[in-house]
Amino acid sequence: MIATTSRSVRTMLRGIGVRQVRLACALVLFCYLLSHFLNHALGIISLQALANGVAYHVAFWRFLPVAIVFYTAAIVHGGLGVWALYQRRQFSRKAIEPLQLVLGLSIPALIFAHIVGVRLAQAMYGHEKLYPQVLYAYWVASPARVWPMTATVLVAWIHGCIGLHFWLRMKRFYQRTAPWLLGCAVLIPTLALLGFYQGGRTIVVESAAPQWRADNVGVRQMGTPAEQATLEDIADGFLIAYFALLTAALLARAARALHERRGGIITLSYNNGRTVRVPKGLSVLEASLRHNVPHASVCGGRARCSTCRIRIIGDLSRLPPPSPREAFVLGKVGAADPSIRLACQLRPNDDLSFFQLFMPGAISASALPATPARTGQERYLVSLFVDMRGSTRLAETRLPFDTVFIVNRFLGAVSQAVIASGGQPNQFIGDGMLALFGLAVDPATACRQAISAAAAIAGQVEQLNDFLSHDLREPIRFGIGIHGGEVIVGEIGYRDHMVFTALGDAVNVAARLQDMTKSLACEVIISNDVCVTAGLAADALVTREVEIRGRTEPMHVRTADDAKALAALKETQRVVAA
Repeated sequence: MIATTSRSVRTMLRGIGVRQVRLACALVLFCYLLSHFLNHALGIISLQALANGVAYHVAFWRFLPVAIVFYTAAIVHGGLGVWALYQRRQFSRKAIEPLQLVLGLSIPALIFAHIVGVRLAQAMYGHEKLYPQVLYAYWVASPARVWPMTATVLVAWIHGCIGLHFWLRMKRFYQRTAPWLLGCAVLIPTLALLGFYQGGRTIVVESAAPQWRADNVGVRQMGTPAEQATLEDIADGFLIAYFALLTAALLARAARALHERRGGIITLSYNNGRTVRVPKGLSVLEASLRHNVPHASVCGGRARCSTCRIRIIGDLSRLPPPSPREAFVLGKVGAADPSIRLACQLRPNDDLSFFQLFMPGAISASALPATPARTGQERYLVSLFVDMRGSTRLAETRLPFDTVFIVNRFLGAVSQAVIASGGQPNQFIGDGMLALFGLAVDPATACRQAISAAAAIAGQVEQLNDFLSHDLREPIRFGIGIHGGEVIVGEIGYRDHMVFTALGDAVNVAARLQDMTKSLACEVIISNDVCVTAGLAADALVTREVEIRGRTEPMHVRTADDAKALAALKETQRVVAA
């Protein structure tokens, strides 16, 4: 158990790269932004509501562990933004990715004066600046600052929403919830700005009273002129340093481009006969984007999918080794062949010839997809592979049309069982079939449906054997493999020959489990993960540990010699589900 846990932890850590760190930091910052904006919206009600809300807001975000996480996330995310300005050579989207980067880099310049005036002033001089003082500074003392603050609210929110879109667009629930999320994305900043406006109007009226000014904007809250001058110098110094940092990043880009041109040009040869010449240091996907060569990349070059995979032709010894993130993604899809690499991660230093494993058809690498289904979505599905045994021997002793008739009857019986159990027949491969469960239900229900489908398949095939008993020398036998996990679902193919299917490690494992039923002499093999998610008892089926081709770690599975025995588990599943 300890060894298995240790391997799982190492595998998880291999999957963490710069993008994953940036995403985690961004989620922390977005939570702060959401909390702050909802607090702003209370200004629509009253200043007292603002004061009550900010008390909870401050109590949470200044709680020491939370504050450490927040400030660490802010520093790391900002630093990685500057690194992205330097590191990113090519963008996979025509406008939205550069827009996100520009908006993100502009946030520190827009917001730092506010941070210095409120948070740093409290830390250095003990100034007590809450909503009355901040609103007075913007709406009374310096009304021209209202517009930069409004721009800051919109810029920060749009930048965060673009990032959330890129993160969630391959999740299975996103297409369903996108209209609601869009409504929230419009409503929340609108309410925040309305609260800011209404609070400002109230302060303009109340600040006319001398007593209000004495109580709320005295030296204790706003500081002395000398203290304010010091804070302004700090803000100005930060802006100078920040713009110097951005300038240094741009100069470093220019120096790198010059160095790459002087360092040599390499030739990339595609399987369609096209060749492009690019400087050393570009990834294969960036080279495709720069020269408008169609190249599949569902995640946009973020190493979150494997659709940009290429197979290298020729000598592999001069290729740079895979990064931990690339090795993690390739391991997830069972790509043990060292000639298989991710185009978005591989940066060759020598001429390279390769095949693209997923052809994008007429869609260029920089084009936006027409529909989410065409792009692909990341979601949890349960894959069921079923294969008819002995079809080769069957074909040897019968006319071709008779063989096709029997195979079609078998696939029809299997399809009926799958559909009746809530699944969807997806691919017919010779005398076998791939069925998918979970396209419209939660993972636990999908697992139960797949197990029920295996039992139903056994019943349907038994009826088919009775029907064809006069024509068959021996009954039709079959093998079933079931496994679940995160996969990419979408349209795969070329031009008018696109089909909806699933790609990923879970599908590959299900196929290999089905093939393993031959060596284990059983009818069904189900991964232990599916059984646990379905709520099956630990002793419901025989448990085994098997080696899966393409995986470095053994896998726990459960087997059933007779698939009809799974029917007895249906009632148990219903009880657990209830």
